[in-house]
Amino acid sequence: MSTEAKSNITNKQAAINEKYDVIIIGGGPAGMTAAIYTSRRMLKTLVITKEIGGQVVKTPDIENYPGFDLISGPELAKKFTDQAKKFGAELAFDEIVHLSEKNGEFIVSGQSKEYETKSLILAFGKVPRKLKVKGEDNFKGKGVSYCATCDAPFFKQKTVVVNGGGNSAFDATLLLAKIAKKIYLIHRREEFRAEDILIEKVKNLKNVEIVTGATIAEIKGDEIVKSLIYHKDSKEIEIEVDGVFIEIGYIVEGGIIKDFVEMDDKNQIKANKDHSTSREGVFAAGDLTNSYYKQIVISAGEGAIAALSAAKYIDEKK
Repeated sequence: MSTEAKSNITNKQAAINEKYDVIIIGGGPAGMTAAIYTSRRMLKTLVITKEIGGQVVKTPDIENYPGFDLISGPELAKKFTDQAKKFGAELAFDEIVHLSEKNGEFIVSGQSKEYETKSLILAFGKVPRKLKVKGEDNFKGKGVSYCATCDAPFFKQKTVVVNGGGNSAFDATLLLAKIAKKIYLIHRREEFRAEDILIEKVKNLKNVEIVTGATIAEIKGDEIVKSLIYHKDSKEIEIEVDGVFIEIGYIVEGGIIKDFVEMDDKNQIKANKDHSTSREGVFAAGDLTNSYYKQIVISAGEGAIAALSAAKYIDEKK
């Protein structure tokens, strides 16, 4: 190991100034709910996240979270966070680069600091899945987007494509329909996975053209997106568009947890009924687990279970 590397490790170790009962990685519904429950159990709790809310903040309107007829994603995320902080949870904005175990406790290494904890809850969710077609990476941020809530305002009275067939694709289409001139909703299958109520709403929109059984082959342009090529019925079709919103789901970035906990063939953490993992003292909750359904209310419920299980683990360890 180089002198510089040794120095970096020494500096990080020196930066450990507090030990925690529970560290939660992820600031979305699962992570913040877990923080509410562990804090109420009088456990010293730290939430480490790159951003508050996770994918929730990218959802403009939420109609299926109990207790709220209608609430925006950012507003719900703020309520989660405020409640966790109210009960004493601490918050740190950092990017985790490594996880390790030492003497029965866990070392969480961030970009510039290390944290030590008796138990660990993994709840950092997923990242957008890419199409992996020609032009996608070249035009990311130049017409290619993975967040309609973030970027829809830039496409006022323009023509865009939304790719996908689930709830996120239909939510994006409904939002863009209020802003863009024309939307092509392209899906590779004939049937959609989205909720029936969303499908019905989109089908009634006059500025949306639905194209099923089609796959996007290439995104073209110069400095920004100008057109898109898709294949349907053995034909290659090119349409002029100003933007492409890719809404085909999310994947777990397994870098920091690879070889740390057991994962399935979809790169999701294998969680037991109590949301424990293959490593004692480590729990997981939310979209990164192998639970079948991915919903805000389910992530919150899993966060509560993981928190109570972590509290039980700490008590038994004492």
